[in-house]
Amino acid sequence: MHHARRTAGFTIALAASALLVTGCGDDNDNDSKSVLTTPTITMPTGMATTHSEAHGTQQTGAQATGTPERGETPDETRIPTAGGTEVTVSGDIYDKYMEAGGPTGPLGAPLEPVENAPNNGKYQDFVGGTIYEPEDGDPHIVWGEIRKAWEENGGAAGQLGYPVSDETDIPGGKQTEFSGGTITWVNGQITVTMK
Repeated sequence: MHHARRTAGFTIALAASALLVTGCGDDNDNDSKSVLTTPTITMPTGMATTHSEAHGTQQTGAQATGTPERGETPDETRIPTAGGTEVTVSGDIYDKYMEAGGPTGPLGAPLEPVENAPNNGKYQDFVGGTIYEPEDGDPHIVWGEIRKAWEENGGAAGQLGYPVSDETDIPGGKQTEFSGGTITWVNGQITVTMK
């Protein structure tokens, strides 16, 4: 049920984004016809049916995928990018992405599919930042000046390792914890502290 509500909310946000992208302004040219295409959203089996039965409506543009294999996550969706292609966001990265607001949040649209990262981790780049997930840990968002400093220090392959927290507010700035240290951004100055 929790996933159905989250997916329904995402579907609404995605539809609103599609309206903005396709341009829903006044069109004074009566000879041309506007066509709005709904992006295809891939959802886990049963979610589209469960949601439709609960509300007595049909979800336009949603397609159920097959039953997930053991070890796979049922959360997956294809999101349209600014370039017109669709990129899949799935698993724990999908959950983190949706927690951060999905395509209408600060991360924006995905730039590429999930990539392999050091030590069997993975990451996915978005317009506004990157979500990194170590093999045996939770995904976290790295962005802005902290991300630049982290990458200058080797990123996930460096001494700082993977992020173990999202960016948090501290007096005068922001901070992100990594497995091997901390990066702070205070009053426009970056400080990298190794453990």
